[in-house]
Order: sequence, then structure tokens, then C-alpha cells
Amino acid sequence: MKEKKPSKETYTKRHLEEEFKESFLDYSMSVIVSRALPDVRDGLKPVHRRILAAMNDLGLHHNHGFRKSAKVTGEVTGNYHPHGTQAVYQSLARLAQDFSLRYPLVIGQGNFGSIDGDPPAAERYTEVKLSAVADDILRDLKKNTVPFVPNYDGTLSEPAVLPSLIPNLLVNGSTGIAVGMTTEVPPHNMREILNGLEYLIQNPDCTSVDLMSIIHGPDFPTGGIINGREAIYRYFTTGRGKLRVRARTEIEAPEGERSRIIISEIPYMVNKAKLIKHMAKLVNSKHITGISDIRDESDREGIRIIIEVKRHENPNTILYRLFKHTQLETTFGVIMLALVDMVPRLLNMKQALHLFLAHRRDVVTRRTQFDLDKAEKKAHILEGLKIAVLNIDAVIKIIKASRTVKDADSSLQQHFALTPVQAKAILEMRLQRLTGLEMDKILSDLKDTLAEIARLRAILQSREKIDNIIIQEFQSLKDAYGDDRRTSILDSQDAICSEDLVKEEEVAVFLTNKGYVKRTSLCLYKSQGRAGTGRKGLLTRDDDFVEKMYVANTLDYFLVTTNTGKLYWLKAYQVPEGGMHAGGRAIINLIDIEPTEVIKTVVPVREFSADRYLVFATRRGVVKKTRLSAFSHPSSRGIIAIHLAEGDALIASRISSGEDEIMLITRKGKSIRFSEKDIRPMGRNTRGVRGIRLRPGDEVVGMALVSRISGILTVTERGRGKKTKAKRHRLQKRGGLGIKHMILDEKTGCIVGAHAVGRDDELILCTHAGKVIRVQASEISYTSRNAHGVIVQQLDASDRVVSFVVLESEL
Repeated sequence: MKEKKPSKETYTKRHLEEEFKESFLDYSMSVIVSRALPDVRDGLKPVHRRILAAMNDLGLHHNHGFRKSAKVTGEVTGNYHPHGTQAVYQSLARLAQDFSLRYPLVIGQGNFGSIDGDPPAAERYTEVKLSAVADDILRDLKKNTVPFVPNYDGTLSEPAVLPSLIPNLLVNGSTGIAVGMTTEVPPHNMREILNGLEYLIQNPDCTSVDLMSIIHGPDFPTGGIINGREAIYRYFTTGRGKLRVRARTEIEAPEGERSRIIISEIPYMVNKAKLIKHMAKLVNSKHITGISDIRDESDREGIRIIIEVKRHENPNTILYRLFKHTQLETTFGVIMLALVDMVPRLLNMKQALHLFLAHRRDVVTRRTQFDLDKAEKKAHILEGLKIAVLNIDAVIKIIKASRTVKDADSSLQQHFALTPVQAKAILEMRLQRLTGLEMDKILSDLKDTLAEIARLRAILQSREKIDNIIIQEFQSLKDAYGDDRRTSILDSQDAICSEDLVKEEEVAVFLTNKGYVKRTSLCLYKSQGRAGTGRKGLLTRDDDFVEKMYVANTLDYFLVTTNTGKLYWLKAYQVPEGGMHAGGRAIINLIDIEPTEVIKTVVPVREFSADRYLVFATRRGVVKKTRLSAFSHPSSRGIIAIHLAEGDALIASRISSGEDEIMLITRKGKSIRFSEKDIRPMGRNTRGVRGIRLRPGDEVVGMALVSRISGILTVTERGRGKKTKAKRHRLQKRGGLGIKHMILDEKTGCIVGAHAVGRDDELILCTHAGKVIRVQASEISYTSRNAHGVIVQQLDASDRVVSFVVLESEL
């Protein structure tokens, strides 16, 4: 037997790029329209619409009994939704979750998941029925109010959209991710949205801003606090905005007991169990200190998370850190994207309300037309019955004389000019309707039906009457579902880093050679006598050591200047707090400096006054002053504070009054004193002028702002210190070689630095090994310029002083 040759197939040549583009667009539109985005009219995605339609088919209304969830998912997948039952069940379960929907569309019996992220029980264990809200979304579905389309296999028809008396898109919100676009519509309060719709009907020319006085903003099912109205204004007017949503908290501080933080509401869509786990992790890792215990006491009545605060800790500071580092404060990015005539559109608030109103007008019009058609059909039949009642004897005679029903039908039409419908109604009329009372009822029913027809026609001819019906329906909804807001709104944004939450105190801030920083309360360092050994101030790594230490108020700014001459801002309270033996945190995690930059000087500042100056001194003897107000605008990327010559570096920065005298001290024991007026004020990105002429191998290590009565405290590497009167250093012009400041030898080492001191000031020294000592400056006697000084701190042979700070008495 001869084999048949395979038939030749026809191929079409196409560019691969065009094929990919067309196929991807087809796929994208399929996802957008049939899966991911809600319709602006009923606020539902196809799967949710099909679930409600299937439950409506099963008669699972809010005033009826429950049915197994498995029955509903089977009905949905079998008739409308060609996907797996688990996918449908997950969508069904979400409709029953009161922490996901502001007004749940399904009433469930059984476990439908929790705010802790627990999954719903299997569909065979749970039962469901429609909520009253869902019934109002489905109301009038059978009155030809919406178009129907064939289902996936063409055996049934399904609604393309639901009539939706409820503005579901806005009251329940929606979340969806399509191809190249996403929607995030927050839920709102039912009463506010309905009031906004009424206002829009009565004031069609109003703006989205006008609506903000009625619709205050999102109203999440989990409550919480929206931080500021600016983002609400943005999405009301543009359709996009970033809301900052914060947990509702309360601080309890019973007298004589430890304080505790009570969390009663958490931000929308936050998993409570994961939130608590993350908080515990931050406490265990010492990222957040001051918390002794975290307990979850939540129950059916609501959320209750208890955070126990350690004694003497500021609960406001701890709460600030929790807001900053956990989901106790989150960002909700609003994107008001929905399908309008099957096309995705970004909507502002007025547009969303207007499109829903247009849908309701269309539904009311179609429902009225449906009722009118039904009433006209009824009136037509009653007109025929009226004729029969008024001519009953003739009608009976014709019927009796007819041989068949068909003959009687034909005779009645011819004799009384009836239509086939009217003749059929007369022939099907029961004999009991020939009584006098029944005859009166027919005539009365006809009168009422004609009046109803006139009313329905008047509605169809009047936009105002349609709007009045819509308003009446909204009033009924407000009576049924109107409730108070759950989410509060702060008028102005209350920043997380509010300084009202910061405990104001004096702190010591340590900076190591490797760039680690830590702050410690200054009260931990009690004053010791001269020549003590000091106590540990910072636990350093083997290859690291403390290089600088500063004393500041927690509310002060630190002006951080690096070797490149750039200046950065850092609040003192932003420096991580730790005990005396705790290690620090890398400062590069706190300010945005480049890896090649090295911090050279840090100046605490409270106010950026225009009549004060920031005076700089460099290692090569250059000085410069710039008005402090020039640094009053913090920038995360830093700014140029001084332009440095190659090989030069900052060694000190001081705040001056403009009338001070400046004293520079060098490493090899030289000093110069000159008037600050010798330096003219300069801009930020300038180099400065010469302050002292250095000999080879020498460098400037200290700068002090002095007067004639000032004492100058000088500290050497080997822990020696001395005080001299400023007047013993004659006033010179800047730029000279200076004079002898101190006799140096092996027992003193080189000079570490110098600072102006008062009678009641205190001195805090820090060594290479991280040891800290605090002594009264009055314990160090005044000597001549040529003296060696006295021992301030006893040091091991391998240790040396690397930094010191003077704690002024007025602090």
C-alpha cells in the first residue's frame, strides 16, 4: 500500500520582534482585564465578582443559612472561573477577613486566617454566606441592570460587572499587580464616601480638594494613625501618594513602677507575629536597648502588645526607635488605578466618585426601564381584562360558541380588537375573577399600574429624579452601615525623629580610629582625683583605639568635618547609646561619607546664629572663619566647609563670637596668640589664611579661643598636663613663628592638644587603650611656659593619651 505524503503546511514570515511585542501585549491585556485590576464600577476583580455571583446563584444571602466553602469554590470553578479551587478559596477567605476588608463581603464560620499570617482552614471545614454589604452589591442583578457575557465554555452567562449599590472600590480598597502596572487603593469610611457622593451630585463642579473636607482620608480596618495630610492631598488630586501609617500606642507609667508601651492597633497589612518577632530580634541584637520584655496579649477583643521598658529608660526614645526600625510605622503607596471601559486609568478622588455615580445612574436607568417594561406589559394585560370584565356576557357567549380554544382566541381578538396577549389572558382568567370584588380589584390594579407607569416614565425623563433616587439609596446605606472612623489622621506630619521623644542630657561621644562611634551618659563618669587610673569608656577591638571624645547635649548637632574638608551633620541622639563597656557602631552607617574620607573634627552646635563663626585650623597652620549660619541647612551628602591644600588636614574647629583671640599650639611645643579680627570672614569653599609659620617636622595639634584672663590647659602624650595664663603668651600678628609653649622631653612626650579652661571646669582624658579619666581642672596648677607640668593620668608604658576634652562649668 502506497504511503500518503504529509500535507504541506503554510508558514507566515514575521519579524520575531513584532511577534514578541504583539503576544506580550495580548498577554498583558489579558492579565490586566481578566485578573489583576478592579473595575471602577463595582471595585471587584473577576474572581471576586464570580464568587459573589456563584453565591447569589446558590441563594447564600445574609439572612439565609451557611453552606460549605467547598460547595462555593466548586460552583465558581465549575461555572465561571477556570482555575484551581485553592486559588478561588484564598480569594473567598480574604473576603471574609475583617482585618483585610473594611466592610467584609462574606460572613464566615470557622478559621479564615488571622492577622498573624495564619492560613485559613481547609475549605471542607469552613462555611460561608454573603454579607448584607455583598447583597447590596448584587441588588437588582436580575433586572437587566448590567450586561452579561458568556462564561468560559459558553454554556452560561455571567455579569460583566455587578450593579453595586455600594462604592466598593473606595470603601474596601483593592490591591493588584498587573504587567507593568499596579494598583493600591486604600479603604475608606462608608459614611464619608457616601456623603462625598451626595456632595458631588449637588455640586458637580467641585474639586478633589473640596471633597477632602468631607472624605478625610483612608480608614483602614486595623485602625492606626495616618501621619500627615500631605499624602492624602496628593492622591486626592493626582491619584498617587505615599501615606505614613503608624501604630496606635500608649505609654503607661504607673508611679513607682516601670513604664510600658501598649500597642492597640497596628498599620494595615502588617503581620503581627512577624512584627513582634522583628522587635525581639532588634532587642536581642542590642540594636534597640532599654526593653526588658515583649508580650502579645491580643484576643478576640483586639490587639494588645505589651513592651516592658527597663527602669530609668525613656519610653518615648524607645518608641521612636521602634517606629524607625520596625513596621510600627509603614508606608502605604496609594495608586488609584482601575479599569474604566476595560482600559486601566489612574484616577483622582473626584474622577473615581464621578465614574461610580455614572454607573449608579446607568443602573437606576436600566432598572427603571426594566420596571417600566414590566409595568407596561402588566397594564396591557389589565386593559384586556378590563374589556372582558365590562363585556363579560358577550365574552362568555363568544367562548361558549367557539369550538376550540384557538377559535375562541381568534373571535375575541376580532370582536373586541384585542391583542393575542390580551386574548390569551382572558381565556386563562379564572371564573372567581368574575365576582364583583375581583372585578373592582382588576380596575383598581389597572389604575395603580398606569400611575406607576407615569412615575417610571417621569424618572426616565428627569436626571434630577434619578439623582434623588440615588441619594435616597445612599441615605439608606448610611443608616445600615455608617460607622465611625477607625483610623486617625494627624493634620501635619509628625516626623518619627521628633526631638520631643529624645531625653535631653549631657553625653560623652567616643570616636575610634576605625570610625566607630558611641555615646554614653556623662553621669556615668564620676570625678576622680588627679593621678588616678581612670575607667573604661569604650570597648575597642584589638586593632582599634579611641581617637576622639566629645561632650554634647543629646539635642545638639555634630558638625562632622573630614580630611577632605567636607562637613556633615549628625544629631547627638542619633549616635547609638551604649554602656561603658559596649562597643560602638560604624559612623559610616550614620552619615553618608565616602570610604576614602576620614573624620578629623567634630563640633557640637545647638543654634546656627548669624553673629557667631566656625573657626578652622589645619595641621599646616592655616586658619579660617565662616559664619555659623552658612552651615544651617543640613544635607545628607555633606558640603564643602574648607578648601584644603594637598597634604593638609583639619585639626580643630571652634565656635567663636567674632571678638575672641586665637591661640595655636604645635606638637613640638610652639604657640602663637593673635586676634580673631586678623581673619576676615570667608565663604565655605575657601582655603583660609596662614595662622602660624611652622618649622620642618612640626604641625599644629591644638587651637584655643582665649582672652587675657583665660587659662590654657596643655596635655601631653605621657599623661602630663599644665595650665598657663594666656597673658603669658604675648599677642602677636598671625603668621609668625610663635614662642616657646612647653618644655618637652621623654617623660612628657609630644603635645596632644590645648584648650582654654575656667576655674571650675573639668578635664576628661582618653587613652589609646580606651581608658578614660575625669578630673577637676583646678587640681592642675598654673605654671610657667617652660614647666613640664604634672601627672594627670598614670599610663602603662605602651599606652598614651590620644584625646582630651574640657567640660565647661556652665554645662
